[in-house]
Amino acid sequence: MTIKQFEDKDLAHFSYIIMSEGKIAILDPARDPRPYYEYANLYDARIEAVIETHAHADFVSSHFEIGTTKEAPIYVSKRTCAAYPHVSFDDGDYFKLGNITLHAINTPGHSPDSICVLVKDETGRAHALFSGDTLFIGDVGRPDLHEDKERPDTSHEALARALYRSTRDKIMTLSDDVILYPAHGAGSLCGKAISDAHDSTIGAEKQTNPALKEMSEEAFVQYLLAGQPFVPVYFAYDVALNKKGAPDFKAGISAVPVVVPGGTFPKDAIIIDTRPAIVFKKGHLPGAINLQNGAKFETWLGTILRPEEEYYLIAADEAAQKEVIRKAAKIGYETKIKAAVIYPAGATEASASLDLNAFQQQPDAFTIIDVRQPDEVKTSTPFPRSLAIPLAVLRKRRPEIPTDKPIVVHCASGYRSAAASSLLACKIHQQPVYDLGEAIQNYL
Repeated sequence: MTIKQFEDKDLAHFSYIIMSEGKIAILDPARDPRPYYEYANLYDARIEAVIETHAHADFVSSHFEIGTTKEAPIYVSKRTCAAYPHVSFDDGDYFKLGNITLHAINTPGHSPDSICVLVKDETGRAHALFSGDTLFIGDVGRPDLHEDKERPDTSHEALARALYRSTRDKIMTLSDDVILYPAHGAGSLCGKAISDAHDSTIGAEKQTNPALKEMSEEAFVQYLLAGQPFVPVYFAYDVALNKKGAPDFKAGISAVPVVVPGGTFPKDAIIIDTRPAIVFKKGHLPGAINLQNGAKFETWLGTILRPEEEYYLIAADEAAQKEVIRKAAKIGYETKIKAAVIYPAGATEASASLDLNAFQQQPDAFTIIDVRQPDEVKTSTPFPRSLAIPLAVLRKRRPEIPTDKPIVVHCASGYRSAAASSLLACKIHQQPVYDLGEAIQNYL
């Protein structure tokens, strides 16, 4: 038996290949299926199955594309209510792969349809648990991403209670030496305190995972519901798309219109400029939002823009353009790109430049906007009179910002403040909007 882990660092996503006797099962695949095909070709192996541990919220899976292209059955819980052809995979169900067996374990809690996959070796011994978003290293899946207002059993509290039972009755009863392979690592929004480790064991998690320590169900619910991170607006869209089955990745990115510089943009068009902040500030299109290509680009794209909003995508060069289109496709946002453009003509509007000395001497002469998350603000508040509005809700709450003084925006490093200051400058014209940028490090 061979287990291969694939990591998407931008989305903190782990997917897997399990191989035995030249036969492969793919678990929770990313949007681009090519790495799995290349691995199968390298070992002259056949893709026999695709398994989804649940309908993912934070990325678009290629399970439908792989299943169709490779004529491999897709195994998923019947509770997913998948619209694509599939094989129900729930408690008591298993299938043989080479000389090993893969067993389904229903573990609702993160979502109503969550399953874990237990792999048993040729002797029948439990070898590894692929826990999806049910159990992470150092954490468990959050229960507030799959609520259906018409189904009381999907409320945050109901799912938290289900997760308590799933972890205690299904997972913690496994042998301590069973290897744990989760679907996410540190940085994922599917949990609140996930470790940066790539694998663990059931025994290690029993000893060190705060969510698995001895506590009552009531205490677990309170612990789990407290302090969860924000929910990007694209999450519900991706759940629905994954239940339906996403179109082929290559066809999706190939369909994005790529135009040469020189074209005009419609009035009030949404323009996402992915160039570095230092370049953007020297010259950009009027109304552009500076969402830099880098770590978490996909998450912030799907947080700032609603799934139905069309937008233009600006990149510095051809390589960067291809990269950001691919990143947009990872969350299903490639279909809303009106056009992808390399450094367009007319990108001559400069951002307001902050006089740091003047700001340091008299910070009260400015309206200071802190766009960090609430837990960050609780930890440290460099400017006591600042107005805390997280970037995730800044477009919605922009009218709350007073415009009687110049505005300074900060986060913790400069990435979010670059996006936030450009977003505000699009709409606020009474006062200059400044980005404190990396200078925030002098105050934290």
